Amino acid sequence: MAKTPLNWQDAFPETVRMLSGNGVLLNSLGSDGTPNTMTIGWATFGVIWGRPMAIVFVRPSRHTYGLMAQTPDFTINVLPDTMSSDLAFCGERSGRDVDKFAERGLTLVAGKEVKTPAIEQAAIVFECRTLHRNDLVPAEVDPAVVERYYPEGDFHRCYFGEILACYGNLS
Repeated sequence: MAKTPLNWQDAFPETVRMLSGNGVLLNSLGSDGTPNTMTIGWATFGVIWGRPMAIVFVRPSRHTYGLMAQTPDFTINVLPDTMSSDLAFCGERSGRDVDKFAERGLTLVAGKEVKTPAIEQAAIVFECRTLHRNDLVPAEVDPAVVERYYPEGDFHRCYFGEILACYGNLS
């Protein structure tokens, strides 16, 4: 089914619902053209610097972290509820060890505005260009958050991505 352009704000409720549930897929691309995907459950959307933005969080221990340094863009892919097992697989396996796209039958399609591909099966796609990245400052994070989410000190890097395109099939 062909995807139609969406206003990113119209895609926000379904995206937040999925982030709060099974998660969404974050695609990245190595400088050699090798794509990767990982499941994320943390992201936020809004307007920064007068531009529509998506902010995603990636730990340095993740394969995606290195790829995000190589290509200055990414895609956020919101899969339908029927693909929860694919989301679980992509969150449990590393792209260092397995081609998640091939293993799960996920079809890559060229981005409309970015180099990083999107996933054909996604109900919603956000294409983002990285405008800024920064690391969380451990001393500035609430101690209760550190205790719960960073017991091993693997603090996230935040990627601020300008939303260049949003498309999909909202019912």
